[in-house]
Amino acid sequence: MKKIPINKTPVTRISNKISHRSVTGFLWPVRIYYEDTDAGGVVYYANYLKYMERARTEYLRQHGFEQDELKRELGVIFAVRSVQVDYLLPARFNDLLHVSASIIKHGRASLTFEQDVIRQADNALLCRGEIKVASLDAANFRVCTIPESITKYINPGE
Repeated sequence: MKKIPINKTPVTRISNKISHRSVTGFLWPVRIYYEDTDAGGVVYYANYLKYMERARTEYLRQHGFEQDELKRELGVIFAVRSVQVDYLLPARFNDLLHVSASIIKHGRASLTFEQDVIRQADNALLCRGEIKVASLDAANFRVCTIPESITKYINPGE
């Protein structure tokens, strides 16, 4: 597997108006389309999980790890083990959001991400989640140790 250099560009810092907690780490932009909204004109709640998934995938990509290559070359996949999400404010059509992804805990066979969804226009925190992903053997879907070739490049708080 080829290792892509980590982008060391400074990360944008966004002030969280609701909890006054600063959001740092990886940020991924998401634009809201009509297809993302429900009959009430707001983003359907399950879509926030999709946005968080994209941010985690892009976080790994930024660190040089393509998930299809991890499966093919190391025989490892990551699967969501648990999700805790708080929905605070709605997003609406055409909002530009930033979805963060930061590892807050690293276990032998798991990573726990803290993720926030922030509306760019007013820096409002819309949704907050803690997602634990498990490392699985791609052949049998049993828990396995995260390979060191991955863990040496992923640090909690990043």
